[in-house]
Amino acid sequence: MGNTAGATGLALLMLGDSPAAAEWFSHAADRYRESYPDAPPGSWGRPIGAVKARLLAGDWEGASRDAGWALDEGAAAAESPIGRYAACLALLVLERWQEARVLADALRTHDGFPPTVGDTLAAIAAEDPLGYVEGVERVLESFETRSDYLEDMPVADTVLVLQALAGRRGLTTELASPLLPAAG
Repeated sequence: MGNTAGATGLALLMLGDSPAAAEWFSHAADRYRESYPDAPPGSWGRPIGAVKARLLAGDWEGASRDAGWALDEGAAAAESPIGRYAACLALLVLERWQEARVLADALRTHDGFPPTVGDTLAAIAAEDPLGYVEGVERVLESFETRSDYLEDMPVADTVLVLQALAGRRGLTTELASPLLPAAG
């Protein structure tokens, strides 16, 4: 149910209805948290989904709660890169820049994790404007050159999340793509 609500939020966001999108992203985050106890051990998609949904909704208070939850569940000590990604997102939400930088640096070179995302997370944590712009543009390019999307929604959701996190550091950049909501 979380993925369906999140996909509805993305569709509404792309249509320019931010208030309705925020409502659906909130539903998505709630569903991810509710279903987490039913997930197999080591499954980090729900905490990631909850944090990302709150960021996409512009709900920083909710994102902080979900970030704390992800860390309380042990994401920072996870063996998988996806668990450490959950922790890195959480630490950036909580503005724990140095801890986030350590995790992001490790993600940059981990097989199976997109290095461009790791680079961009590290640039946010380090407050590196040039590294951020180069990184987020490469992440956007990776979305523009793929054919598979979460829930079959051609939206660069990771770019939107990175832009939200970077905004806390004053690092956002102008981006235009059919995979992003129109600026307005």
